[in-house]
Amino acid sequence: IAQCLVGSEMCIETDALDGIKKLKKDNEISEDEEKRYENEIQKLTDETIKKMEEAFAVKEKDIMQV
Repeated sequence: IAQCLVGSEMCIETDALDGIKKLKKDNEISEDEEKRYENEIQKLTDETIKKMEEAFAVKEKDIMQV
């Protein structure tokens, strides 16, 4: 289950990055903004995946104790 959720998060990240690239291509954002948004998306993705992994580790530990 955890791998499926991480995979879903990666798809969301890809969609967001594609959207940013389109905005840059259409000259709606600057190159600096593009990089800043890409970095922010990566940071949020990493934080989300870490939280998911931590939550699943706790749940797995609980299940193994039963």
